[in-house]
Amino acid sequence: MHTVWVRLNAVVFFGLSALLGFSVLAAISKIGHANRHVPDVKTLKLKRLKSLKSHGGVDRALLNFDLHVDLNPAFHWNIKQLFVYVVASYKSDKNKNNQIVLWDKIVEATDPPESKIIKQDSIFVKYALVDQGADLRGRDVELQIMWDHMPLTGLLYMGEQDKSTVSSFTLPYDYTSGR
Repeated sequence: MHTVWVRLNAVVFFGLSALLGFSVLAAISKIGHANRHVPDVKTLKLKRLKSLKSHGGVDRALLNFDLHVDLNPAFHWNIKQLFVYVVASYKSDKNKNNQIVLWDKIVEATDPPESKIIKQDSIFVKYALVDQGADLRGRDVELQIMWDHMPLTGLLYMGEQDKSTVSSFTLPYDYTSGR
């Protein structure tokens, strides 16, 4: 007859096969949901430019911004966490597309619903807006919120604020200590 080890092997591998099948079905069930589950961005705008200085031969800008976003619509049964970040984008002569992360936050699915609403005024950047040269002065900069969905199972996908609602501002042409 069959030994205990043969039977245990059959049970374990049947369980693993069933788990794999259910994971694949769960991942397939979320195809096309990326555009339906997006945060509700109410406000993202520059509050104040703190400084634009030459720092070690490169331009560096420090700023504050206002952020009001409801992340609750982005969560569903298959989301473990959301990585939310604010990106500053600008064009320069050396590089046609510059994107710099200024602020980020990880929001867990297990957090209470009220903590998934970010409503903060005058957020100081975590990471300075730094250029590799002196190309920040006089540049048009766009602030945009982006997010990465991190599911329990299935593919990772990214989202971003609608381009028609991004906030933009122009940096001054001269170095300042604050405005």
